[in-house]
Amino acid sequence: MRYSTPAIVLHWLVALLIFATFPLGLYMVDLPLSPDKLKLYSYHKWIGVSVFLLVTIRLGWRLTHTPPALPDGIAAWQRRASAVTHGLLYGLMVAIPLSGWLMSSAKGFQIVWFGVLPLPDLLEKNRELGELLAGVHKALNFTLLGLVILHVGAALKHHFIERQPFLQRMGWNRKART
Repeated sequence: MRYSTPAIVLHWLVALLIFATFPLGLYMVDLPLSPDKLKLYSYHKWIGVSVFLLVTIRLGWRLTHTPPALPDGIAAWQRRASAVTHGLLYGLMVAIPLSGWLMSSAKGFQIVWFGVLPLPDLLEKNRELGELLAGVHKALNFTLLGLVILHVGAALKHHFIERQPFLQRMGWNRKART
């Protein structure tokens, strides 16, 4: 059984944005201060706010729409691991943009989404807290990277080695819809 079309679209859109913003974050951080660096920071923040909004929509959808059951034959420990991993992924997809927003606020840099919509600062300017939040933001991102690798690896293992319809569940084969 397949996920619903809105769930699939949200999944892949959020994944695409995360796959874009993670390497952008790694690249931009070590650049010397310049107009290009500031532009990349803006893009990174715009993507982060967009991820936060899309994940909020995705969580709302997930809470009101039951996902398809895992295929038969999945061991109980794998079902638990899947539930824990998905919970952590959702938590990180909320916590990472929030940590970035908090960090920007503490460092005194307001986020202006797409250069049009100024978002309120969540904290007073505080340099030390900003640096602490930078470390938190980085650690959360690398934790997400590890979980994404685990998530993708498990899906590929189940699909290609165990021949279970994991990729079809997320829209790779329209014929799998039931």
